[in-house]
Amino acid sequence: MVEITHSRSYEQDLMAWYEDTIAKLKTGNFNDINIDKLVEEIEGLAGRDRRELKSRLRVLLAHLLKRVYVNSPDDYRDWEITIREQRQQLLDLLEQSPSLRNYFAEILPRCWNDARIEIKEDYPQTELPNKWIFGEIDALLSEKFW
Repeated sequence: MVEITHSRSYEQDLMAWYEDTIAKLKTGNFNDINIDKLVEEIEGLAGRDRRELKSRLRVLLAHLLKRVYVNSPDDYRDWEITIREQRQQLLDLLEQSPSLRNYFAEILPRCWNDARIEIKEDYPQTELPNKWIFGEIDALLSEKFW
């Protein structure tokens, strides 16, 4: 492994910095770890998971709305495939990080509204419910609503 100083490693070769930091953590060499950069990276990972959850939830809700309310039988299969994929990915995220359920519940109303607006723009003749109809998180991630 190539030894590179904290700032040069982090700024010029992130993977080398990861490997170096992991090695230092494993050996208990805490004094040589750039704590500020480590905290920044961990915060970035948390943010990445929240962004992924939000993105997948929006896609799921949009496809659920299309599948339930848009009369387009030729598209049903594709929408159902997307619904299954997004559900599985969301379940995987929640299994890996159960505390994301709190964030899920927090962003659900906003994601619902975003998905509703998107579908209303794409299918202006389709009547959509104004209120959330898909039940609790577990139902959203498992039940067929069509």
